[in-house]
Amino acid sequence: MSDVPLPYRVTRVRPETADTVNIALAPAGAARLAPFAPGQFAMVYAFGAGEIPVSVSRIGHHELVHTVRSVGAVSAALCALRPGDEVGLRGPFGTGWDLGAATGRDLLVIAGGIGLAPLRPLVAAALAAPRAYGRLNLLVGARTPEDVLYAGQLRAWAAFRGLRCAVTVDHPSPAWRGRVGLVTALLNDARFAPGNTTAFVCGPEVMIRATARDLVGRGLPPHRIRVSLERNMRCATGHCGHCQLGGVLLCRDGPVIGWDRTESLLAVREL
Repeated sequence: MSDVPLPYRVTRVRPETADTVNIALAPAGAARLAPFAPGQFAMVYAFGAGEIPVSVSRIGHHELVHTVRSVGAVSAALCALRPGDEVGLRGPFGTGWDLGAATGRDLLVIAGGIGLAPLRPLVAAALAAPRAYGRLNLLVGARTPEDVLYAGQLRAWAAFRGLRCAVTVDHPSPAWRGRVGLVTALLNDARFAPGNTTAFVCGPEVMIRATARDLVGRGLPPHRIRVSLERNMRCATGHCGHCQLGGVLLCRDGPVIGWDRTESLLAVREL
């Protein structure tokens, strides 16, 4: 893990939605960050604008891909980058999804909005070792059809044997022919054995709460429901306290933690 930003060069930029882009980064010199695990994040520094935490949405041999939504000054600066530009990168930070602990079990991967970005490397890793796991379900929710991330890749993944991929939106367009409604409704058609399943959930907190509680009601043990609270991250070093929930510092103990610990932490916030 590097506490000093290393120079990384933008190799490719691809628009994903109207306000979201994929930014591929490769080391600008001989120094490079240690390998990332699915679910971990980097601190990405846009020169002249500042630094924000961004999870890795694709882990390649020679480059990292970050999916960034323009919602503030720093993210807007990152979305404006072009090939050849440089950024500073620190990391890897945080806990990963720990896919290895789910060996032999059915997998539920449930994403809301841009929460699909940190889950994408997990799906890729599971598909690369299909004999290591049981049935794989990928359930995706978005505001509108235009906000669905990686639409082309989702169609390609849906063709994989053993993977059930389903997408739902809150507000359909006239041309939308898919599902409409909450992502939790997709669980009714998913194929999994609750007592032998691990779930991975990322999205807005209200979606995480509803999904995790639904899964517990269906018989999943809370400790096998892994959730990411990465939206609370800020400095990655535990100094600013922005990510503190009770006695947990998410940059140190998270952002991926089990629902058996998360539920009580979020309940305090609801009071």
